[in-house]
Formats: sequence, structure tokens, C-alpha cells
Amino acid sequence: MPPDYVTPDIWFPNLGIYFENVPKVLFSPFGFDIYMYALCIVVGIVAAYFVGIRWVKKSGQRVEDYTDLLLLGVPLALVGLRVYYLAFNWDMYSGQNFLRVFFNFRDGGLAIFGGIIGSVLAAVIMSIRKNIPFSLMADTAAPSFVLGQVIGRFGNFFNREAFGGYTDNLFAMRIRVDQTPGTRHITDELYQNIISIQGAEYYQVHPTFLYEAFFNFLLMLALIIYRPRKRFNGEIVLYYFLGYGVIRFFVEGLRTDQMIFLDTGLPLNQIGAALFAVVSSALLIAGHLRALKNRRKK
Repeated sequence: MPPDYVTPDIWFPNLGIYFENVPKVLFSPFGFDIYMYALCIVVGIVAAYFVGIRWVKKSGQRVEDYTDLLLLGVPLALVGLRVYYLAFNWDMYSGQNFLRVFFNFRDGGLAIFGGIIGSVLAAVIMSIRKNIPFSLMADTAAPSFVLGQVIGRFGNFFNREAFGGYTDNLFAMRIRVDQTPGTRHITDELYQNIISIQGAEYYQVHPTFLYEAFFNFLLMLALIIYRPRKRFNGEIVLYYFLGYGVIRFFVEGLRTDQMIFLDTGLPLNQIGAALFAVVSSALLIAGHLRALKNRRKK
């Protein structure tokens, strides 16, 4: 428990962990705010690159090929992140200039499935240019991509966003009402369970960013450990799609900021996650059957 005179910005009461000052802005050179969210993304990209390069060298591939993949993949992933989000939330920006809205990253609005699509497109382009099988390039990059996701998710922690509904479980997180961006994703249940402490009000929520980061970290470790034993090219990236699809399906069900698919009432990202899991499962089965058939021929 924090001292009576402390009102933390973010607090995990059932774990006894609290953070007094959690900045959203890292610093502001010449009045231009550099956000902690951006720092998390940059750190994630850099960490993913250096972890990935270790395997590139170990597997006898060329470092420059994957450096080029990074240089193309980052901008295409950012475009995918933004376009995917805007495509399914355009009602919020109706009547505004698309390019102006698109480049306004500082106002928030990124969707990871769009980033995955952009990254896959980059890998397809580079595999053709470098004459490297796409499946090999994707297997090489997949675990590193997950690491980038793990680190990037902590941007949601600094922004106090991408959280779930009310909970009092072990990992329940309290965030100050006056520091929470907007009210669009604050449910009636959260309003009804506002907690007041020393004059400060808190929402108590599922820290879904933490759930996703934790299980993605386990997924990354599993992919790295299994990669030397893979049975066919493409197996690792398919296991990534399967694992992330399952993780995101359940985490998305807890979030209060779900994007709804058209007028179906179904969360768009849960549909996407389910498709990732189902399609990758089918391709994994086909790949294993083909690999088994090839071994028998030998």
C-alpha cells in the first residue's frame, strides 16, 4: 500500500505495486512532445532487430538482407497500423481530410493486425528482391516481431489505454480518472466502481496490455526454442499466427475499446484473431503432412 499522502498515477493494489509519476511525454524539444508510446515502439524495433540478427548470423544468412527488410518493414507496418485503424473507425473522422488524419499519429489510433499485414507485405517484397524463400524470411523474423510487440505494448501503460473492464483479480490495475484519455471506452461498470482515495478517483481495470505482453513473451520464447527443430520453412511464422491469434482472441474479449465489425456487434479484432488461428492451424496440419510424406519418401 502507498503511504496515506500518496495518490499514485497507476496502482496494482493486490500486488502492492504503485507508480507515483508515470509520464505520457518523455520530453518536449522546441515545444514538440515526444511521447513515451513512441519511445516504446522505437525500443521495440531496435531490440527486435538485434535479437533477430543473432539468429540471422547463426543460421548463415546475410545480415544486410534483414537490415533491408527492417528498413522497408517499419514504414509499411506503420502504414498498415494506421490504415487498418482508420478503415474501421472512419465514422470518427468523417468529413476530414484523409491525409491530414492519416499523418496525425500523435492523436492515437493504431491497429496491430494492420501492422502484421504491412510487415508480411514487406517480407514478400524483400523475398522476391533478395531471392529468399518468403517462408524462410518469415520464420527468421517472426520471433523478433513478437518481441517488438511485447515492448511496444507498454506504450499503452504510459498512455493509460487499451484496458479491460472492472476486475478485482490479482493483477487489477487502478488508473486515475483525471489521467484517462476521453470517456469513449469507459463502461457503466467502470463508472459504478470508481474508487476514491485521498481525493483522487480511480478506475480499476484489467491491464490487458500486460496480459498480452506477458503471453506474447512466452510465445516468443517458445518460437525461439523450437525454431532449430522446425520441420519445414514457414512453420515458425504459422505458429506465431496461431499463438498470437489465440492470445489476442481472449485478451480482446476483455477490452473496452473494441472495434466493431460493421453492424454485426462482433469485435473486429476477435474475428481477425480467430481467422489467424484457424487458417494457420490448417496450414500447419498441411505442412506437417507434407513434411511427413517427404520423410517417408527418403
